[in-house]
Amino acid sequence: MKLAQLTAYLESLAPLAYQEEYDNSGLIVGHPDAEVHQALISLDCTEAVVDEAIATGCQVIVSHHPIVFKGLKKFNGKTYVERVVEKAIRHNIAIYAIHTNLDNIMTGVNARICETLGLQNSRILAPKHQLLKKLVTYVPVAQAEEVRSALFAAGAGNIGNYSEVSFNAEGFGTFKGNEHTNPFVGEPGKRHREHEIRIESIYPANLESKIIMALVLAHPYEEVAYDLYALTNQHQQVGSGMIGELENPKNADSFLAFVKEKMNASVIRHTAFTGKPIKKVAVCGGSGGFLLKQAIAAGADIFITADYKYHEFFDTEGKIVIADVGHFESEQFTQQLLYEIIQNKFVNFAVRLTKVNTNPVKYYI
Repeated sequence: MKLAQLTAYLESLAPLAYQEEYDNSGLIVGHPDAEVHQALISLDCTEAVVDEAIATGCQVIVSHHPIVFKGLKKFNGKTYVERVVEKAIRHNIAIYAIHTNLDNIMTGVNARICETLGLQNSRILAPKHQLLKKLVTYVPVAQAEEVRSALFAAGAGNIGNYSEVSFNAEGFGTFKGNEHTNPFVGEPGKRHREHEIRIESIYPANLESKIIMALVLAHPYEEVAYDLYALTNQHQQVGSGMIGELENPKNADSFLAFVKEKMNASVIRHTAFTGKPIKKVAVCGGSGGFLLKQAIAAGADIFITADYKYHEFFDTEGKIVIADVGHFESEQFTQQLLYEIIQNKFVNFAVRLTKVNTNPVKYYI
């Protein structure tokens, strides 16, 4: 298939609009029209991973971490980033990264951690703002259901576990077309009064073009009247970290032993135990220290993440336990997640999990 088919599907699940500002998710190397027959899945895109792709005949590497975060000014092979990009280009291997946009969705990286730890009632820890908008349009009563259905099919009307959500109010619209019009109802040059339905529906901002196109195609009028409103509402399905609950509380010592086993962690760096049992657990794959206040506010007993610095451990002030399991360890299940996502969608497309352990951190035990 075309590389664009693969990337379009991944971005339908984890839109690029959901990535953090510093990130560089998306197609980093390669052409969307390139033919691809086999993908290699990895957490990081290193030279060894590119060599593996060459050896196994993979045309695309799908990694969690982008190999390029900032612009490259030179390609002379002095850094591993330059060497990876050069080698991929020479061997016609595409590189695609799906990083914080995969972190920030309900079914992404943090959901897989929650699943691994057996957490229940999981939800986004810090939902994002300003990702939602509202469409308001006016439709003749007889065509209202057709337009509503078109909007829902395009992705409008989803709030949490509810779909096809809209508000509808009846009223009368007026319009007068000039001599160049061919109105659906009424006559050119005469003011017309039409019984209409005002339809309101929320939609993700990244789907705006698709939503408007669906509206225009389904609406009977030559000139479609609609209003777009930016919302400050939280998007409960998109954001950083997740929080869930254990079915049965555990004491901190036994829970950390459980986490160490489930996360395949060589060591866990943690703060002092609070003396309370562990029931509510906050998680964030990768560097999640910025979410500590949200974890405390949500009532979490422990926060599992990575990359904590010495002085940041003081910030708990005895309110919560921080458990730093390591960056690679917290995100290692992402590879299997991506494998399943691609394999389940493209059943005749070959997908390989890398055999390269890309973790740059070693432990002397």
